[in-house]
Amino acid sequence: MLAYAASTTLLPVNLTLGAVLALLLAAAALVAALARLSPAEDRGRAREIVVAGLRAAAQLAVVALLIGWVVRSVPLLLGFLVLMYAVAARTAGRRITADGSWWWAAVPIGAGVVPVVLALLLTGLVPLKGIALIPVAGILIGGALTATVLGGRRALDELELRKGEVEAAMALGLTDPEARLLVARPAASDALLPGLDQTRTVGLVTLPGAFVGMLLGGASPVQAGAVQLFVLVALMAVQAVAVAAVLELVARGRLRRPARGGVG
Repeated sequence: MLAYAASTTLLPVNLTLGAVLALLLAAAALVAALARLSPAEDRGRAREIVVAGLRAAAQLAVVALLIGWVVRSVPLLLGFLVLMYAVAARTAGRRITADGSWWWAAVPIGAGVVPVVLALLLTGLVPLKGIALIPVAGILIGGALTATVLGGRRALDELELRKGEVEAAMALGLTDPEARLLVARPAASDALLPGLDQTRTVGLVTLPGAFVGMLLGGASPVQAGAVQLFVLVALMAVQAVAVAAVLELVARGRLRRPARGGVG
């Protein structure tokens, strides 16, 4: 009965949903193209929007088919989690840098996510079952991915723009990593703002997915609120570690961009 209620409350999976999704994706791409919302002021972001939407549809279809099989076996479950982590690391690394240092992005994501997931498993708050572990790990990995990309890109952008300040700080006796941190830290810290704003406004501006999902699954509002609070606090911890780690990697030159006249 609860499953039926949830299915009738949420969006029905039919041709109408497909048509609306296609229109929304086309609208997003059209706006990005007309407004030239791209670093090069071209239509690159419009193409990325279309590709991202199509990839999301294909990937979710595959996951929907495989998830029931994966949750039945611990080795398959762990393998699926490793795959999630690897894809997140590659995505983050490619967003931050275009050279061979991209794989360092695996460090901040792992540093943020692994301790939290292990703590949840060891305390028994989350069982070693796919139906529980995959959604929780996915939320945490996604949060670490976002924080790593934003923190890394902001730090590298700032170092390119303020190359002279880095050199001046080194002339005053600071080491190269210390000078880089001095310039990059304030910019990289902005990566924490989305998570902070989401946590501060939860329940007032938005009702996030975990809360709504718990309610539709039959949980009480108190239980749903407790789960959502846990998710938000865990995300803040994961993202703080990820930003601190990616900032350190940028300062030490592990994550860098191809030389183009800036510090990198």
